[in-house]
Amino acid sequence: MIIDIHTHNAQNGVRTLRTIGIHPWHAADSDIATIEAEAAEAEAIGEIGLDFACNVPRAKQEGVFRAQLALAERLHKPVVLHSVRAFEEVMRILRDYRLPSVIFHGFIGSVAQAQRAVAQGYYLSFGERTTRSPKSIEALRATPLSRLFVESDESHTPITEIYALVAKLRGTSTADLMHASRANFEALTTSGR
Repeated sequence: MIIDIHTHNAQNGVRTLRTIGIHPWHAADSDIATIEAEAAEAEAIGEIGLDFACNVPRAKQEGVFRAQLALAERLHKPVVLHSVRAFEEVMRILRDYRLPSVIFHGFIGSVAQAQRAVAQGYYLSFGERTTRSPKSIEALRATPLSRLFVESDESHTPITEIYALVAKLRGTSTADLMHASRANFEALTTSGR
């Protein structure tokens, strides 16, 4: 089984996490009530978070983010995070909730940020965009396999090619990376049971 932890383009033979959530870009015109009924059937709540590069007021983003974290906590569901220029604020907010698992999707950040997230038991997911940032490549290399996922997100590149690229950057085999991702996925999807 090939895992693509976060994608907008389903591929045959690839397992992804079934999520429901309100993206921070849509926080201004959305309400938590719109996802509550479907949340119980989803495997995770996401893609949720904060994006300080978009035009949605920060207070509105935070309110919707907190409501979804509370829902995830109540349903004992993992969360898939969108965090743009908001790492410190996201980390601060997460301290207020008891969640079974947290995934920073499309991680773009420093080694220090990656280490802080991993120290909290969070997962980091890396995709093609990671390879465009030297600091994020270093974060990728510093992230233990036991806390790492690979994703295609909006890319149309097959996930197997992204695995090969990530494995090459880490200096590991694609097979070892896929094996670790499957083990992490199993741990993630059983954490809410």
